Amino acid sequence: AHPSSSIIFRTITLEEPAKVLLLPFLQAEHRREVTNRTRRPPRLARVLFDAIEEDRSLELCDSVVDVTLGEEVSFDLIEKKYHSPLNADEIAIFPEVATASPLFQEALAELNLPANVVIVIDPWMYGGWENPKETSPRCMQGLVYARDPKTNNPDSNHYAFPIPLIPVMDIYKREIVRVDKLATGGRDDGLKYGTGPKNALDHCRAVEYIPELVEGGLRQDVKPLNVIQPYGPSFTTTGSLVEWQKWRFRIGFNPREGATIHDVWYDNRSYFDGIMNDTSGKGIVSKNVVCMHEVDDGILWKHTNYRTNRAVVTRNRKLIVQFIITLANYEYIFAYHFDQAGGITIETRATGVVSTVPIDPGTTSPWGNVVSPGALAQNHQHIFCVRIDPAIEGPKNTVIQEESHPVPFTPELNPWGNAYEVRQTMFKRTCWADAAPHNARLFKIVNQNVRNPISGRPVGYKLVPSPSQLTLAHPDSIMAKRMAYASHHLWVTRHRDGEFWAAGRFTNQSSVESGGVKDMIERNESIENEDLVIWHSFGLTHNPRVEDFPVMPIETHQIHLKPADFFTKNPAIDVPSTKNQTSILYKVGGLVSGFVAEVPKNNKENERTRQAKLVTADDSSTEQLVQGIKSCCM
Repeated sequence: AHPSSSIIFRTITLEEPAKVLLLPFLQAEHRREVTNRTRRPPRLARVLFDAIEEDRSLELCDSVVDVTLGEEVSFDLIEKKYHSPLNADEIAIFPEVATASPLFQEALAELNLPANVVIVIDPWMYGGWENPKETSPRCMQGLVYARDPKTNNPDSNHYAFPIPLIPVMDIYKREIVRVDKLATGGRDDGLKYGTGPKNALDHCRAVEYIPELVEGGLRQDVKPLNVIQPYGPSFTTTGSLVEWQKWRFRIGFNPREGATIHDVWYDNRSYFDGIMNDTSGKGIVSKNVVCMHEVDDGILWKHTNYRTNRAVVTRNRKLIVQFIITLANYEYIFAYHFDQAGGITIETRATGVVSTVPIDPGTTSPWGNVVSPGALAQNHQHIFCVRIDPAIEGPKNTVIQEESHPVPFTPELNPWGNAYEVRQTMFKRTCWADAAPHNARLFKIVNQNVRNPISGRPVGYKLVPSPSQLTLAHPDSIMAKRMAYASHHLWVTRHRDGEFWAAGRFTNQSSVESGGVKDMIERNESIENEDLVIWHSFGLTHNPRVEDFPVMPIETHQIHLKPADFFTKNPAIDVPSTKNQTSILYKVGGLVSGFVAEVPKNNKENERTRQAKLVTADDSSTEQLVQGIKSCCM
């Protein structure tokens, strides 16, 4: 199509065939009727490429090719105002062009950096062009850092040493066209450049994550935790087709979305005792009502230095304290997750059997759903409240509401329209507040008397609320009056002994909430630098499905408490990277899985798994990495 052109390929991906062509094949496959004579949809590829003409002009082209026939199905010339994604070559050439640029060298010289400093540049897409009416050149920019001058280790955390420069490169010219100098002060400094120290790195210090550079070394008290699958993974693969128990689906991949799932089918369609009492006051021991166990929850943190291809990754181990309440038809599972980064997650899971009422045959109701002939499961809500009595570096705390808002789009405040600001509101008197996910609203519990030595901000924890629906009962209804706590997501009160109940102490047959959070905030007490209690209401609006019957699958809600300027760095940096040495690499059909084979040596299955070798199927057109993990049921 372009005999006089040089071609630069941008992306080549599989193109999904038209559904009208795909569905008949899938239906035949599901019926297991596919043979060599079955008509298949065309196998297509979409190709995005630059055509470089003899005059060195470039044209971005989009083509669809029938791979089987080797024919071009369609071709489009893309308008000049559009640019393709950056490719690996462009990313690789940027640091070389920048460091050789006189413009960039001159800007660096103004910063009085140490003589031995090694500059590190992260190439980034440029973003929007300043003048939308112009045809923009193809550009990219770089965020500039330095290696730790003391160690000059190529794997050191250069992000601890940022440099206030952004070089901009014209990609086709391979030339740095300008260097943007960054303001390093705050609003009080007028956002001017050059307000920092004479040596731009003087105030920086190393904060490392690679094990050998972690200050104080790694933890020495972490014992091994193995999740084993003695007989290998429970899934099977044929090419990109995955079958696991009743599930059947295909895995795809493309550079923009990553892993994708297609054609999903299902079925072809340690413990502690609790003490209670009887009516006589006699103690009753309830065995094993509280469970505590560790779980592996995937990746805790990870970073790859793409220059050296050095990756550091640690597993996310959590301690779970869990208990289950059975209230007639329903089960509520409550769990506290303690993680290695100082966070706490409070989780509520609802299961059990939906409450039902009779319904005549052949009829429906707007107040629920027929889940079984003659059985109507009613629409309903579950609303919980968590009481948090904080002591962040002491009992005197303050709650700050934090939101993120766009800065007004004006030449003075936000000339490019991409800036946003963080707005904080301190709660000074007892009050309520609501979640606002559209503003990323969260609530920080801080100690204003203790400052973080790194950020200078008050130490604290942030409460990330669950923005669930609150009570739908009318405010004047008796239901709403009995559960005022369910009318807002957050309540902040002064601590008083004996105040433990969001809806008040006595709720049975009540007509109004008495002694609950509504009464507490009406005292209008100071809550600035005081002993506080935070109450978070959240829940589930449940409009039943047929699939919720006979026993509903778990419905999960979580709220999170995370450190916010409480530590001086990621407190999980010292968690060691671990590798399960008993893991076996097992490859079938283009998919790779890892599993652990550990059974008694006299077991024949163990002999087979110990002798297992890398096995590759003929069809390896789709390469995916899958880790087979079977969790232990505690």
